[in-house]
Amino acid sequence: MAQVQRPLIIQSQFIRLYCPRGDLRRPAFSRLRQYKSLHTKQVTDNDIARLATLPLHPLTLADLVKHGRPPLTTQQLLTSANFTLSILPARLAHRIQSLRNLPFIVVSNPHISKIHSNYIHSLSTLLPWAEREITTLEDEVKFTEVMADLVQTHANTISILARGFLEARKYISPKDVTRFLDEHLRARIGTRLIAEQHLALHFSSQPHNDIMHEDLDDQGFIGVIDTKLRPAKIVQHCENIVGEICELKYGVRPHVVINGEPEYTFAHVPVHLEYIITELLKNAFRATVESGMEREPIEVTIAPLPDDSAETNGIGDGDGNSNKAEARGEIKNTDQGNVDIASRTFTGHSTSPSPTADDSIRPLAHSTPGVTIRIRDRGGGISPENYAHIWDYSFTTFSEDQVSSTLSGASPSAGGGMDALNAIAGPGGDGANSLAGLGYGLPLGRAYAEYFGGGINVQSLWGWGSDVYLSLRGVGRVEGRDLDV
Repeated sequence: MAQVQRPLIIQSQFIRLYCPRGDLRRPAFSRLRQYKSLHTKQVTDNDIARLATLPLHPLTLADLVKHGRPPLTTQQLLTSANFTLSILPARLAHRIQSLRNLPFIVVSNPHISKIHSNYIHSLSTLLPWAEREITTLEDEVKFTEVMADLVQTHANTISILARGFLEARKYISPKDVTRFLDEHLRARIGTRLIAEQHLALHFSSQPHNDIMHEDLDDQGFIGVIDTKLRPAKIVQHCENIVGEICELKYGVRPHVVINGEPEYTFAHVPVHLEYIITELLKNAFRATVESGMEREPIEVTIAPLPDDSAETNGIGDGDGNSNKAEARGEIKNTDQGNVDIASRTFTGHSTSPSPTADDSIRPLAHSTPGVTIRIRDRGGGISPENYAHIWDYSFTTFSEDQVSSTLSGASPSAGGGMDALNAIAGPGGDGANSLAGLGYGLPLGRAYAEYFGGGINVQSLWGWGSDVYLSLRGVGRVEGRDLDV
């Protein structure tokens, strides 16, 4: 087996990746080694083809918390590691195959080719583990190092892909790129979350007693999931960030009024909610100020979903269509980007899902609590011509000067013609300016919302304002050390 030297994630990156921001409590890590030797195995075309035929299943939040509350016992930790190992290789193989399905001139772009190489590297570090079971803590530690390497390797995937498709925009249509990115980035959410979850459980579990976790039983966290997540607190944190940038650019900032049930809590991934709320508030702040209505408050209403609700709650796909699967509490592989429909269109194959891809439905319990968050502004609404494109990855709408500015790495405030409110990093490690102005914010936010059965619906009253409805499903009732999901 070959060995490669790759830096593991340093302490500050761990805190940024696995813990919510703001004043929420964060774990303290006493020791992280800087470099490790990772065993690798050469990835062959046969390996990719074999793994890509394995069925993929929709991932639920319940899957991620089923191993129990930290600190996990040794057996629970080993079970978590083996669960992670059982599903990641096939998911990586699907991403490799998806990239290879792109037109050759597109995948030959150095940025897109780099992403392909990153997936090959990650799969090469997993293959030595693929035919075995993790049975000792020593093996679990080594496997966790592989997970840390995987997360770091793919930290900037979104911004690298964005640059690659900008450069290849002459060879692939905007519609095809939007379809491909929506599918690919949805699949990336699950792959990254699975790895992050085991990393977080590892560093908060008792068997590794050299790594201390302060007030563990009182945290409410199960890995990267906060079982006591209060949406109002996330809204307040995002308001502060967006408000400061808005004031820097415009000299004024609207204020946010939170009503409904601001004390409501449920179980979800804080960094996902933070990203979505940040994107929605950015749009509301900008529209409000630019329409001269900065004295009008932006109203955020937090409304818990009924525990036994099985009917639609009005959240759709942004085009007025109700999401019936979501209404039934169901999650499909197509919602999570697992079936590679978009990439297979480039090969001339049928666009129907592969028969080897398991598109079976894994239902959420109807008792699973969740929340609907409405963000209402008086910013004049969205013009009809723009409303049809709010879910597009709209990099192709830029002028050539703006594209050149983005490709040269100029910041939005450096005269590239892009709005400073776009210079906010999303989850997943991409830099603050790397996605600025690319129009990725809203479609990515929808992907995070829909991944676990939620959704976003935008209702615009042109000339008046907009209402945005964000719906999220939680894990379920989490009581004591037993998870009632």
